[in-house]
Amino acid sequence: MEISGIITAVVIGIVIGILGRLVLPGRQRIGVLWTILVGIVAALIGTAIAGALDVADTKGIDWIELAIQIGLAAVGVAGVERLKGRR
Repeated sequence: MEISGIITAVVIGIVIGILGRLVLPGRQRIGVLWTILVGIVAALIGTAIAGALDVADTKGIDWIELAIQIGLAAVGVAGVERLKGRR
């Protein structure tokens, strides 16, 4: 993986993480780094799921893939918040 691929993954992770946080009601008590990490993981897993469902490569914007990624990010943010809340 090249440096441009890593930078792209981080940028997409930031966007997906933020969108995942916006989907959840209320305030989430996790930091920016956790949001980015959850967003990156959600983007990667969401892309894999969209590829398995054969909806990853469509003409224009891949709305289904984006929805999967945002949903996974929301679940990830909620999960991290619960884990951090138990400490």
